[in-house]
Amino acid sequence: MRILGIDPGYDRLGIAVIEGDPSKPSLVWSDCFMPAKGAAERRLSAVAAAVTAAIGAYAPDALSIETLFFNKSASTALGVAQARGVVLATAGAAALTVIECSPQTVKLAVTGYGAADKKAIALMVPKLIILPPKQNRLDDELDAIAVGIAGLSQARTQPPPENA
Repeated sequence: MRILGIDPGYDRLGIAVIEGDPSKPSLVWSDCFMPAKGAAERRLSAVAAAVTAAIGAYAPDALSIETLFFNKSASTALGVAQARGVVLATAGAAALTVIECSPQTVKLAVTGYGAADKKAIALMVPKLIILPPKQNRLDDELDAIAVGIAGLSQARTQPPPENA
């Protein structure tokens, strides 16, 4: 199975393609997409284009996305919610199954502890999956890899899509 893992964001969108089985996942590709600053509609359109390009290039079987976590900043939460909506709409347009993972589910899948912090995720991801050398891997990219790993695990337990 091949999963497109997304860590949704307005300023930075973590994106990764994971395949294999949950006990031995492998990384196909990952990146941190940063839309150019500017009007919201242009930024969100760039997010849609990045997700569409990844779907076209890597032909995933499903898309795994982290559910919205409300933080202290309402404006940040709103931007993330908008980006998340664009990702979901893009997945729907591509007829991809969507696997939603709570932050706790992702942390549990990667670290074994549902209340782990970002540092624990960053330390565990390279232990679970071989990462190609890269200069500056941002936490959004590592989070997308973690979301992909969690999605791969959850895909085995989810019922088939309604249109299957």
